[in-house]
Amino acid sequence: MILNSILAALSQMSDPRFRSVLMRGVGLTLALLIGAYVLVFWLIQFLLPDSFTLPFIGEVSFVDELLSWGSVVLMMLLSVFLMVPVASAFTGLFLDDVADAVEARHYPALGPAPRVGLAEGIRESLGFLGVLIAANLVALVAYLVLAPFAPVIFYALNGFLLGREYFAMIAVRRLGRSEAKAAFRRHIGTIWIAGALMAVPLTVPIVNLMVPIIGVAAFTHLYHRLHATTR
Repeated sequence: MILNSILAALSQMSDPRFRSVLMRGVGLTLALLIGAYVLVFWLIQFLLPDSFTLPFIGEVSFVDELLSWGSVVLMMLLSVFLMVPVASAFTGLFLDDVADAVEARHYPALGPAPRVGLAEGIRESLGFLGVLIAANLVALVAYLVLAPFAPVIFYALNGFLLGREYFAMIAVRRLGRSEAKAAFRRHIGTIWIAGALMAVPLTVPIVNLMVPIIGVAAFTHLYHRLHATTR
């Protein structure tokens, strides 16, 4: 079911309506990623002195130059960590457009769903973004204590959070908030695995730019397939 949902999302890239949303989504994702990178870059420059002295090495004064020359590489490396919160921030901006394009092609008999609305979507996304950041800050302790298992913890934690957020925001369009929560509880295992599978390519530079759009499309299919099993 999960794999079929992902394949169905990928197959729609030939649809002009979906491709238009995809291109806008990639552009916005890149803009959000650059904004997050600029913030991290500024923090590094603010926190690190222009030069410092290391034992047995002496004065090190190339930090600024290294950051400047290595900006592109640094941005790609940071995208491994930054794309998870960027994907979460993305949900409220293009979710309706992506879900509408998927449903118009694959589930036309349902008719259009009530739109979440940009303001409400952004508010929901910001709230979830706070939860995501707080959860990962707490998980830093587990990453350090259980270092060999850090990737497993990272994908399991963020897979659960992303899966819950994407499924809930799609389900609420058709079911309402309380029923969407109940649907999540019924299918928590499947949604968790789908979220973890989404988190993996989010940590792959370049590929991760398309994941938020493809993820919304895949979760739209997953919602309808899961809902069909409970009717």
